[in-house]
Amino acid sequence: MRRGRWDGGRVIVHKRSTEIGRLLSAYLEKRSEVEDHSVHLLFSANRWERVPLIKEKLSQGVTLVVDRYAFSGVAFTSAKENFSLEWCKQPDVGLPKPDLVLFLQLQLADAAARGQFGRERYESGPFQERVLQRFHQLMEDTSVTWKVVDASRSIEDVHQEIRVLSEEAIHTAAQRPLSELWT
Repeated sequence: MRRGRWDGGRVIVHKRSTEIGRLLSAYLEKRSEVEDHSVHLLFSANRWERVPLIKEKLSQGVTLVVDRYAFSGVAFTSAKENFSLEWCKQPDVGLPKPDLVLFLQLQLADAAARGQFGRERYESGPFQERVLQRFHQLMEDTSVTWKVVDASRSIEDVHQEIRVLSEEAIHTAAQRPLSELWT
């Protein structure tokens, strides 16, 4: 997200230790069932739970690295039948807008070959393909700065590209006020 110094600040947005987070964890690990609309709203509520901390850290000049955030929720839910991208975005309208969204792109076969693929709900080939299509639709929104990173390269090469892109975003963000997502 934004602002100033880099101190390795990382905010866990989908905090699985909150009440909502525990419900989501059980759902993702296939230990419980939750209706699709409800689970989407729970993921959004879990993000909103973290907004005060996000704003506090940003006001202190801490640069935040946030894993997944609203885009993931929108892509995954809209990949299900009978969900539109627009409906899925609505609960997250007004969240702090990231200064940069990095999309680590990897072929499905390569992702599946990595450890533990398939353990959680949504980790199936056909579903992941639909999710990828939704991410590409989200990337068409020019109000959000997206950068695609080829994640099939070495860890060192991926790290270097992410570092460069992040440093550029941090420098640029220091000159702008915080804005809201999808407003």
